[in-house]
Amino acid sequence: MAAVPGGRRSGPAAGARFFCTAGRGLEPFLMREVRSRLAATQVEYISGKVFFTTCSDLNMLKKLKSAERLFLLIKKQLPFNVSSVSKGKIFNEMQRLTNDDPESWLNAISIWKNLLELDAKKVKLSQKNANPLKRKVGENDIIAKKLKTAQMQEIQENKECQMEKQIEEETLEQGNFTTKRDKSQEELQNDVAEAVDTQKQNDLTFRVSCRCSGAIAKTFTAQEVGRVIGIALMKQFGWKADLRNPNLEIFIHLSDIYCVVGIPVFRVPLASRAYIKTAGLRSTIAWAMASLAEIKAGAVVLDPMCGLGTILLEAAKEWPDVYYMGADVSDSQLLGACDNLKAAGLKDKIELLKASVIELPLPSESVNTIISDIPFGRKFKLGKDIKHIIQEMERVLRVGGTIVLLLSEDHHRRLKSCEESSVPLNSKGSRTDKPGSTECLNPEEKAAISEPASSSFAASNQECLDRMPPLGSLVPVEGYRVSLGKTDALIYKYKKSHSPGQ
Repeated sequence: MAAVPGGRRSGPAAGARFFCTAGRGLEPFLMREVRSRLAATQVEYISGKVFFTTCSDLNMLKKLKSAERLFLLIKKQLPFNVSSVSKGKIFNEMQRLTNDDPESWLNAISIWKNLLELDAKKVKLSQKNANPLKRKVGENDIIAKKLKTAQMQEIQENKECQMEKQIEEETLEQGNFTTKRDKSQEELQNDVAEAVDTQKQNDLTFRVSCRCSGAIAKTFTAQEVGRVIGIALMKQFGWKADLRNPNLEIFIHLSDIYCVVGIPVFRVPLASRAYIKTAGLRSTIAWAMASLAEIKAGAVVLDPMCGLGTILLEAAKEWPDVYYMGADVSDSQLLGACDNLKAAGLKDKIELLKASVIELPLPSESVNTIISDIPFGRKFKLGKDIKHIIQEMERVLRVGGTIVLLLSEDHHRRLKSCEESSVPLNSKGSRTDKPGSTECLNPEEKAAISEPASSSFAASNQECLDRMPPLGSLVPVEGYRVSLGKTDALIYKYKKSHSPGQ
């Protein structure tokens, strides 16, 4: 896995405990990312969530790419037993989430407040540093105008005086406008922090968002749980409920495995990329694939079925000093990709080609890395063409190069049957029954965890654990089962061991 740029930042929330939600199967990617990007410690996971401790500030936290949402952790505990006790007793246990340990709530609020205040100060400082630069540029422009009209000064003295007066008035107006705008931005940044400062006067407003899954979802609705927790918070801290525009949001997830309570750090999910105009493949999946590809500066990276270019966008944002190419046969997809590149400011970083994946206009062994989402579903019935697609990718890839593919269940079965019906030969001419360094990662076996994952999570990785045979000269290295929402898919990483025919 390629190293993730970034590092540790000290801040007021030193040692704060966070958790991120993640798509099923992306937990190992997120665990490695928080360690690398945030220098996180005490990293552990439960299905769909990764917990960690870091002293990073908001600017670093918002750079996480494999996470869906980020939360400041308030509480994590074992689930409620809904099978053997009455509904009333469970409601009492829910209220104890706030009543038994109010200190953990107040500590989390304090850390949350400090994070926001530090971020507001940095925004204010950057605006302050930018203003002198604007004034300096304005002064230089005025001087240039004066030098240009110096020879005509005697003739146009009156006109010049009027012009200088007009410039002064405009500059004053702009300065007043900038001051007002900066002031409004500062007020917006400090809005929540000021509300927290008035916490002693019980003016903090809040909303509870709840998610229930498993057996507890059959007993309680999310609205019932939210109401119980909300009433307990109002009684315990004197906060006021505001469902429309609260200062603070409390997130609670109750399942058969755990109870988790946290504060959303950002209102917009991390997975919602501001630089992607039209979404194609899920951004977190695209980044995870790129992170496996061992992208290095100066490399040639190809997505031969690029669609709207999501994979290339994610890769180019993270690893910029690379030559990227995207190919597709669809004019509409290429137009959409072009719009995405323009919106992201990456038009000059990524070259788009109209070409078929089974007939790429590239020399043999000319590409270092290939990353691709092989289309599937009713619209894309590749059938046996999947083998020709892989063969063409193998042709243009250099020896030692990497291929990362997103495959459907059907693709996986077809590739296995193709290779099993004609077992490839190695360089010495003997049969290769073993897939070399095949490693299908299951987070339950590869990562240190603090709590057991669900049995369904283990089952979802079972087929991925089946050994994938080599595809010609392509040797499988890693494999992951991931969720695409309504369906699952497989991320496979291959390395090219030798030139075909050798």
